[in-house]
Amino acid sequence: MIERHALLQSLQTLLLPERFKDYCHNGLQVEGRTDIRHLVSGVTASEALIQAAIDCGADAILVHHGLFWKGFDGQVSGWMRKRLSLLLSHDINLFAYHLPLDAHPELGNNAQLGRLLGLQAHASFGEQSLGLLGTTLSGGWESDAALAQHVEAALGRSVTLVSGRVGPVSQVGWCTGGAQGYFEPAIAAGAQVFITGEISEPQAHYARECGVSYIACGHHASERYGAPAVASKMATDFGIRHTFIDIPNPA
Repeated sequence: MIERHALLQSLQTLLLPERFKDYCHNGLQVEGRTDIRHLVSGVTASEALIQAAIDCGADAILVHHGLFWKGFDGQVSGWMRKRLSLLLSHDINLFAYHLPLDAHPELGNNAQLGRLLGLQAHASFGEQSLGLLGTTLSGGWESDAALAQHVEAALGRSVTLVSGRVGPVSQVGWCTGGAQGYFEPAIAAGAQVFITGEISEPQAHYARECGVSYIACGHHASERYGAPAVASKMATDFGIRHTFIDIPNPA
């Protein structure tokens, strides 16, 4: 068992949210019961995740995408009312970390995606240095299509490949989630292929014109790994139970 404030302090010390300019409050977003024995992790604080956490007897939930973002008008209605009602009526704590969870050098979404894909980072790029540039431990891929197939196999879903590069791939840039804006910094950093969750209209043109391929592998799919990695560490450090619940999302 761990007390809520002690868990919060441990998360703050690990993830250092004060270092980041973010779009949300990082930390405790909804206060629940004081004592925590069972921590659930997930990507987004959706109604489905909250209900699944209730069903398995969770005392707290740790997510990447919380409830409160810049621009929230303060109106508690619709989907927000449903989610808050579930959390408050069942006395469940909600912890949320956005950019700090992307950026942690070992447990973060970017580091964990790199580990899953067999990439070793040697540099960073982009705003707040969130993007990573690295090489494969296995010697590279014969083409961007081969790398795209590798990503599909690792994540268990299809990807979108816009081919810009001809030839072998050894330098890969990546940034999880909706990091379309990191493509140009990745190109400047020397990436031959850039991997992220989403693609918007301009990136297809940049790929073809700059000779750097673009792989969009899914926002949710690329960010399934940071929250459970951090929650697992908390469970090990404090002797509490941890359950990762993945709510499927095609985006």
